[in-house]
Amino acid sequence: MNIPKFIVPIVAVVFIVIYILATSTKTIDSGKAGVLYRKFSNGVDTTHTYSEGFHIIAPWNTMFIYEVRQQEIFEKMAVLSSNGLDIKLDASIWFQPDFSKLGNLHQEKGENYIERIIMPAVRSATRSVVGRYTPEQIYSSKRDAIQQEIFEETKKIVAGQYIQLNSVLVRDVTLPTTIKEAIERKLRQEQESLEYEFRLEKAEKEAERQRIEAEGKATANKLLNASLSSNILKEKGIEATLKLAESQNSKVIVIGSGGDGMPIILNGN
Repeated sequence: MNIPKFIVPIVAVVFIVIYILATSTKTIDSGKAGVLYRKFSNGVDTTHTYSEGFHIIAPWNTMFIYEVRQQEIFEKMAVLSSNGLDIKLDASIWFQPDFSKLGNLHQEKGENYIERIIMPAVRSATRSVVGRYTPEQIYSSKRDAIQQEIFEETKKIVAGQYIQLNSVLVRDVTLPTTIKEAIERKLRQEQESLEYEFRLEKAEKEAERQRIEAEGKATANKLLNASLSSNILKEKGIEATLKLAESQNSKVIVIGSGGDGMPIILNGN
């Protein structure tokens, strides 16, 4: 089968056009950004960051794509406490590159900036911070403070390196088994001691309340006894006798037969 001579150049032109179009266009996905490398001019373009969407570039230039959304990486570290004991610590790091400085990041640090900058910074900060605390502090009371200090130390290290550090989270702390058991025993003993002190304080307060109540009653009785003279009692008795005498119920009233001269009221039945 003979192919017409004019078909060959047409096919060649079509392939060239397709190649140029394929190498001259770039689509950047959501959450990503591009850095342009100009092969025949100034190299990396540090003045402009290409946002998501469709872009046309010269076929001899190269577009490098970076994730610019917040990213998370996990790191397991073995560090030493203030008294030289091995501590295993699991942390996650939240970060993202500085969008406006993406060209500088690509030019100075490269695409593997996570391994070059972030991971060494986190490890260095963690060793520095954990080395200030005892295993007991790391395991219990100072965990939140340690997490914040690691974040602040890491942030200082990566400052000016075109990276935005959002957070460092300490997810797990593993101590040697013997140390962990000793700390847990001590914490239980401290809790029991606090509970015992609370019970003692409660008992002392109850005893004080009862004492004050008893003193109040005794004082009231003294005042009452001092106010009840024999004349007052006789007067009250006479008043009660008169009221009972007016009652329709059958009764016998003996006046002055009591030892103190008070009337005695007897039921008539």
